[in-house]
Amino acid sequence: MSDVPRGRFVWYDLMTSDPQAAKTFYSELIGWGTAPWEGGPAPYTLWTNRETPIGGVMDLPQDARAAGAPSHWLAYVDVADTEAVAKKATELGGRVLHGPVTIPTVGSFAVLADPQGAVFAVFTSKEETPAKEGPPQVGEFSWHELATSDYEAALNFYGELFGWEKTDASDMGDMGIYQMYGVSGTTLGGMFNKPAEIPGPPFWLFYTTVADVHASAEKVKELGGQVLVEPMEVPGGDWIAQCMDPQGAAFAIHSSKKE
Repeated sequence: MSDVPRGRFVWYDLMTSDPQAAKTFYSELIGWGTAPWEGGPAPYTLWTNRETPIGGVMDLPQDARAAGAPSHWLAYVDVADTEAVAKKATELGGRVLHGPVTIPTVGSFAVLADPQGAVFAVFTSKEETPAKEGPPQVGEFSWHELATSDYEAALNFYGELFGWEKTDASDMGDMGIYQMYGVSGTTLGGMFNKPAEIPGPPFWLFYTTVADVHASAEKVKELGGQVLVEPMEVPGGDWIAQCMDPQGAAFAIHSSKKE
């Protein structure tokens, strides 16, 4: 098997203190369906978007709870060889938090932390993972944002690991540079140095496409979640909002500008 990574986000898991409540929240907010999956040792439910599996939801593991981890989203990057990438991550200053683990008929995965402490995962599928063509549709993840302590060092790490490269950049004034990145000509998201007023260690935040950010932000509140950053327009005319679900997992929503 080649150890050349492919470098795109392909799967999204929610680890939560209340899977049933989370399923209700996101199904009503985003419109995702759910389907049980019996292939692992712990209860696991698939998220589906127009019948296409995009991720899953499961109970926050006891060891994570004991360590003080909150409910959170975890995204998986597609690689050719999970074991080789996990080894390379440690050589580059990262850490292996879990795995590599092989799931029969599915593939292998590992949960890693980058040198600044942000947690992510890698996944090698037993089947070919096709690249998604065209812009993200409603219900699909559209942007992957890293708030970190040193975005230049982080991008060097992920560049060595996945082949990510700088694309465009925006000057946010007092907030510093917002550096976008991508692979094979596709922009995947952005990175920036987290200001002191954003608490906690470096973290990844994932944006889901919705039809209307303003309406969805109001829906978040109606369903018992919080809007941490109210709807705001970003360069290019798109709209975003940053939120927290009722169990405490951070997520974000994104809608394209109206033509």
